[in-house]
Amino acid sequence: MDERTDPLAPRPDEFGTVRTPQFFIAATAPLQERRPRTQKDGDTFSMFDHNGDALSGPGSPEGIYRRDTRYLSHFFLTIGGERPLLLSSMLRDDNALLTFDLTNPDLYAEGGLELQHDVIHIRRTRFLWNATCFERVSVRNYDESTRRVQLELAFAADFADLFEVRGARRARRGKLHTPKVSANRAVLAYTGLDGVERQTTLRFDPAPKELTGGRAVYEIELKPRQTRQFFVEVTCGESPWEMTPRRQFFSGLREARRAMRAAVGNAASVTTSNDVFNEAVRRAVADLYMLMTETEDGPYPYAGIPWFSTVFGRDALITALQTLWLDPAIARGVLRHLAANQAQTEDPAADAEPGKILHEVRYGEMAELGEVPFRRYYGSVDATPLFVLLAGSYLERTDDVGTIRELWPHVEAALAWITEYGDRDGDGFVEYGRRTVEGLSNQGWKDSYDAVFHADGRLAVGPIAMAEVQGYVYAAWKAAAQMAQALGIRGRSIEFEAQAEQLRAQFDRAFFDEELGTYVLALDGDKRACRIRSSNAGHALFTGIAYPERAGSVVETLMDRTSFSGWGIRTVATTEARYNPMSYHNGSVWPHDNALIAAGLARYGFRAETARVFEGLFSAATYIDLRRLPELFCGFPRQRSRGPTFYPVACSPQAWAAVAPLSILQSCLGMAIDAAQGTLTFHQPMLPEFLEEVTLRGITLPQGRLDVSLRQVGSEVVVHVLEREGEVVVTTTY
Repeated sequence: MDERTDPLAPRPDEFGTVRTPQFFIAATAPLQERRPRTQKDGDTFSMFDHNGDALSGPGSPEGIYRRDTRYLSHFFLTIGGERPLLLSSMLRDDNALLTFDLTNPDLYAEGGLELQHDVIHIRRTRFLWNATCFERVSVRNYDESTRRVQLELAFAADFADLFEVRGARRARRGKLHTPKVSANRAVLAYTGLDGVERQTTLRFDPAPKELTGGRAVYEIELKPRQTRQFFVEVTCGESPWEMTPRRQFFSGLREARRAMRAAVGNAASVTTSNDVFNEAVRRAVADLYMLMTETEDGPYPYAGIPWFSTVFGRDALITALQTLWLDPAIARGVLRHLAANQAQTEDPAADAEPGKILHEVRYGEMAELGEVPFRRYYGSVDATPLFVLLAGSYLERTDDVGTIRELWPHVEAALAWITEYGDRDGDGFVEYGRRTVEGLSNQGWKDSYDAVFHADGRLAVGPIAMAEVQGYVYAAWKAAAQMAQALGIRGRSIEFEAQAEQLRAQFDRAFFDEELGTYVLALDGDKRACRIRSSNAGHALFTGIAYPERAGSVVETLMDRTSFSGWGIRTVATTEARYNPMSYHNGSVWPHDNALIAAGLARYGFRAETARVFEGLFSAATYIDLRRLPELFCGFPRQRSRGPTFYPVACSPQAWAAVAPLSILQSCLGMAIDAAQGTLTFHQPMLPEFLEEVTLRGITLPQGRLDVSLRQVGSEVVVHVLEREGEVVVTTTY
C-alpha cells in the first residue's frame, strides 16, 4: 500500500531522504510483547497495550487518533503507585467492547508489605463512539478487611501528526497550550502550524480527589466484597455530551452496539462445521464493519489500523470485490465515493490526471502544510482499472443499472485515463512514473522502493508496466463492455471487447517467459523484462488475461515450494535475488494477495490448489491472536507444530486481509451470482479438509433471498436449499 516501504532496511522515504527507520526497529519487540488492542469508529481509532494503557515515549504508536492526529498519547493507570498486573484482556467478537482484567501487585509502605498481591480486582471496560473513548473502571475488594487504595490515571496529548508517530522528523511544530482544568474536566489543546486548534477533552465521574492537566487521582475505600466505579471520557475535540459520563457510558454503548448490528444486518452470514473457522469468520466480519466509515456517498472500508485508517482507493476496491457476494452495498459506497473524488485536472504534486482514481486522503497537519504529499493523492497505477472492474462486477452481482448509469461518466473518464495517461509511451501497456520526486517511486500494490527489480537484483527504472496491472486493465475493458451492453450502447461494448482481446494477445507475447514458466514481474522503462518469479503472476489468473494453455505452468510455479511457504504464496520466490522472508514485499505472505490468486486458481479449474491456499491461511490464523489475519506475515517455510513468523509492524486489522477467508471460501465453492438472471451457481464446489459443511444465510438477489448449505458427501459437495424467498434459482455444475 501507499507510502509504506520495507521497515527492515534503509530506504528513501516519502520525504525524499534515505534513513534507517528507527521507529520501526525500536517498536518491534514492544509491539510483539504487548499485543496492542485496537478499536475504530468512523474517523477515530484507538490503540492500547494489553493493560489498556497508552505509554508515551520514543517509538510508541499507542493512543487515540482522529483524522491523522494523535489526540491522546499517554494514558497510564496505577494502583498505589504501581502498575497493575494483567489477568487478561478481551475484545468482544463484534469488536464493540474491550475489557481489561487487572489486579494489584504487592504494595509496600514504610518498608513493609501493605497490600498483598491479587486482592484488588480492577476491570477496565472501554469502547469508541462518536469521536469519544468511553471507559468504566470497576474496583472490587476480595480481601477480608476494608482496604483503602489510590488509583491514579496519568494522561497527556502530544497532538502528533500520524507521520510523526511513524518516524518523520519536523523542523518546527505548533504550540501546546496550558491545560484548562476544573473539578471533573481537563482540556488539552494545541495550535498547529496550519492554524488549526485541536483539543482533547477528558471528563471524570465522579470528580477525582485531585485533577491536574496530567493526572487524576482517586482515593477509594472498599469494604470486603465491595465494588466502586468511576467513569472517564476522552473526546477528540469539544465534548458534545450533556449527560454525566456515567449515564453517557451506557447510552453510548447501546447506540454503538445498535449501529454495529444495523451495519451488519444486510450482509450474508457464514457458519461451518469448524468452530475455529467460525471464530475467524466472526472476527473477519466484525473487523470489516469496524473499519467501515459512513461517507456522504455510502459505506467505505478504511484500509487498516494503525497507519492506514483513512480512504485508500486500491484497498477499498479490492475489499469490495472480495465481499461483493456478502454485501454489495459496500461496493456501491466505494464506487460512489471514489467517483465523487475522481481527478478532474492535472496536478503533478498529487500525481493527479483527469479520470484517475484516488489513491489516498490525509487530513493531518503535515498533509495540510504539504510536508507530505498525501492530502489528496492519486499515485497508484491500478486503482483506476480496478474501479472499472468493480463497477462491472457490481452490475453482475446486483443488476443495479441505475447506479451504473450514474457512474458511467466516471467509468468513461477512467477508461480515457487508461489510454491517454496510463499508457505513457503508446505501447499498449499501462505504466507508472511519479510526476515529482516527492511522489511514490513504485505505484503498484507492491510499492516498496525495492519491490520491482531484475534477475540480478538491479532495481527497475521506469516508467514501469506491472504484470498484474495489465490484467486489471484487461478486466476493466471486459467490465466496460458488459456495462455498455446493459446501458444499450452496443457499439461501445464491441469496441471495449476488441480492446480487451488486443491487450490479452499483446500481454502474452511480452510478459510470458517460457524459461521461467510464468509471467515476468514487470517491464522497465526500456521494455526489458524483470524476469522474477512473483505472486503478481497469479493476478493474471484472477483477471482472466492469461490464456488457458498458460495456466498450468503458472500454477505449478506458484505452488512450488520456492513460492508456496505452506502458509501461503510468497510475494517473491526464494530463488530470486532480492528474496528476504522478512521484507515487506520481497518474500513475505499477504493474505489479500493469496485470496486474489486463489480466485484465479479456481477460475482456471485448479480447485485442489485453491483449497491448499485456503488451508495454509486458515492454519496461520489459528496461531494468531483473535484469529485475525494481519496485513502480512513473514515468508519463512512452514514447520511442524510452529506457527507463522509475524511481521512486527503489520497493520491489524487490515480490511483486505480480514476478509481474505471470505473471498477464498467463495472461490472454493465456485459461487457466482447473476442478478439479471436471478441465479446462484456453485461451479465445481470443493471444501478443504477442515470443513465438512458450510451454511450461507441471507444471500440477497433482486428476485429474493436464499439460505443454502453445502456438505461434503463422498467425493462430491452436495448443495441444499434451506430456505428460499422469491424466484431465485440455485444451480450446481460439476
